Amino acid sequence: MAPKLPSSSKSSQRPAKRKAESDIEVSPEGPSEEWTGFGGDSGGIEMVSDDEEETGASTDENEVEEFPEIDGDGSGEDEEDESSSEDGNEEDESDTGEEEDVAGESGQEKKEADHIYGESALMGEGLEWERKPGSYPEPKIIKSAITGEAKKVYPPIEPEYDSDSSTEDDPNRVGRIPMHWYDDLPHIGYDINGKRILRPAKGDELDKFLATTEDPTSWMSGFDHTSQKDTQLTSEELDLIRRLQDAEVPDASYNPYEDTVEWFTGEGKQEIMPLTARPEPKSRWQPSKWEKQKILKIVRLIRAGRIVPNKPKAKEPQWYSLWSTEAETSRPPPLTAPKVPLPKHAESYNPPEEYLPDQKEIDKYDDLSDEDKVKTYLPKKYDSLRHVPAYEHFIHERQNRLLDLYLAPRIRRVKLNINPDSMLPSLPSPQSLRPFPVFEALKMSGGGNSRARCVSVSPDGVWTVSGDEDGIVRLWETFVGREAARWKLGKRVGAVEWCPRKDVSYFLVGVEDEIFAFMPPYLAPAVESATLDVLVPRNPPPPIGEQTEKSVKWSQESISFKQSASTFSSPLIVVGLPPGAGMPKQITFHRRGDYFATVSSAEGHNAIWIHQVSKRHSQSPFKKIKGTIQRVLFHPNKPHFFVATQRYVSIYDLSAQKLLKTLYTGSRWISSMDIHPTGDHLIVGGYDKKLMWFDLDLGNKPYKVLRYHTKAIRSVAFSPTYPLFASSSDDGTIQIFHARVYSDLMTDALIVPLKVLRGHAITDGLGVLELKFTAGLGTCWLVSAGADGEVRVWCN
Repeated sequence: MAPKLPSSSKSSQRPAKRKAESDIEVSPEGPSEEWTGFGGDSGGIEMVSDDEEETGASTDENEVEEFPEIDGDGSGEDEEDESSSEDGNEEDESDTGEEEDVAGESGQEKKEADHIYGESALMGEGLEWERKPGSYPEPKIIKSAITGEAKKVYPPIEPEYDSDSSTEDDPNRVGRIPMHWYDDLPHIGYDINGKRILRPAKGDELDKFLATTEDPTSWMSGFDHTSQKDTQLTSEELDLIRRLQDAEVPDASYNPYEDTVEWFTGEGKQEIMPLTARPEPKSRWQPSKWEKQKILKIVRLIRAGRIVPNKPKAKEPQWYSLWSTEAETSRPPPLTAPKVPLPKHAESYNPPEEYLPDQKEIDKYDDLSDEDKVKTYLPKKYDSLRHVPAYEHFIHERQNRLLDLYLAPRIRRVKLNINPDSMLPSLPSPQSLRPFPVFEALKMSGGGNSRARCVSVSPDGVWTVSGDEDGIVRLWETFVGREAARWKLGKRVGAVEWCPRKDVSYFLVGVEDEIFAFMPPYLAPAVESATLDVLVPRNPPPPIGEQTEKSVKWSQESISFKQSASTFSSPLIVVGLPPGAGMPKQITFHRRGDYFATVSSAEGHNAIWIHQVSKRHSQSPFKKIKGTIQRVLFHPNKPHFFVATQRYVSIYDLSAQKLLKTLYTGSRWISSMDIHPTGDHLIVGGYDKKLMWFDLDLGNKPYKVLRYHTKAIRSVAFSPTYPLFASSSDDGTIQIFHARVYSDLMTDALIVPLKVLRGHAITDGLGVLELKFTAGLGTCWLVSAGADGEVRVWCN
């Protein structure tokens, strides 16, 4: 056992002597000078008991000597003699040799000492020291009272100096500089006294590998760039690294989560239940010994040469005949090689006279190109075989023969004889699906060069109203094609729409920031009176809510227009949209005719307004909406509202004020949409030439996607009386489809393409801009407006 140290604060161990540079041992990690500290648990000092010394324990020459402790009170002489007796004769001999080494040290080496000693004399009998500043204190040679041998005694350390950094290795004092500056030098920096610090030796890759397999603590070390060697990491540093890797709090003492306490109420009892009482498994903090054994096994196999990486095997080319190889049992036998056709009479060196061509045939043969020639030769006659010259096309024909053998099929494949027409779905004949529009009956033109952007048909089918970019609204008689009235608004017309009510007759026109209501001429007195009561009542309803600058303003005052001879009247109602709303690009009515919605070119929720004619009230149904609004529709039977943005169609319940469904069209840009009269089906047209049919009872994906147009689709419309719908495009065509919807929910809708109508001219890349079906008088007519400025009527 090691003896207990004295409790006196002035007592300390004797400092160990540093070895000379010639006696330094070089370890695999590199040369280093070790200086043991005072009174610490350093590995260079080991104190043994009297029993161990008596059993023959001796010190090695390479080990640091051990010195007794000296009591500062003067009573430590006996303790000195007792501790010196433990060393024995061998220690005295080593002391003598070390004394000679110390005496042989130069004065410069003594100045390099970093120990700090006090100037007070050693507390003992007859022992006094003289110390020069900056030099080693000279040891005193005394005679041990126990062994009677001479020994060295060093002075104690000053009690005031409590730092033991002078006994450690001199740290590198180069600071934070790139250490690759010392790559070509034998040292790695300088200590505090300006002395060079030699570079520690480094092992090769094999030594590093052996260190990882033999040293279980090798994974807990890190390379120090300042000292150029591996430094052992402490458990605190390893725990800090682990916490940083696991994204935990670096401080182990900090608990980010409080303990969970479960409270159970019972008959006046409260219990605290822990989450788990299972002890922590060792695998979370102890290295796996099985992985270590497995790695050691792999290392032994690699050293023994039993584990060798697979070398790529060189594949020798295999030559075989295409036609002589035996066929595999799983495949049918190969076909035989194609045979060369047998020669005919024309190839004979002495053909009959009828095979010989005359001069006219020879000239005709020479005039033909090589691709048009049936034969590559002309028959010639020779009197003997030895007079036949060499064949000039022999090499070319041999090459073609080899190509035939190379490209010829070698496996017989069974082909299915299927008629392509049988794979098409069985659709009824278009002749059996009449009536539908098939030809152009009327062409109405205003005489200008402006585009006819919008068109609408009255519920009885008698009137057709159109608007162009010059701000002119024209009223036509549908069955005759005569222009009945004209209004010059001075602004570009964006949309027109006729009221669906049959007891009144008026239509709306949308221009920049305004909506006008007009009444057509030549109405029956009852219809005219009912229309005036709706549009211009004697007692107009009071405004609802507070009127602001951003609200919609209703007025019945007429405005000044450039009237022509055919002008019938001024607008009966003027609806002023909020400033910046833009030109309305769509006006759509509810089925009952009291509500209508407008979509303008503005962004945000101000693009949609729902207006009520009877109460002169307008409101924006959305406070915030994403995307650009393209089209809106009212459901014919339910209080549902369809809103089409650029890619999606949203269905809202106006009474419940919530979103019901979102339809995913798959189109990149929606241009138009219309709903079936039953309200169960929806068609959507897009600028990417696709027309989507939605069955609202099936899901939010299209039931059918039709691609019949070659350019962008501008308008789609259902027929209100017949199972028809149509689409118009910028390619100048109108596609007519038969759409039969069954009352049986298990039967899908039948869609049959019927007719392609052509007549509108393409102007500036634009074709047919809008189309509408007529509803009155049992007709199945179609009215279209094109970019060429013409309005056409198509009849069955």
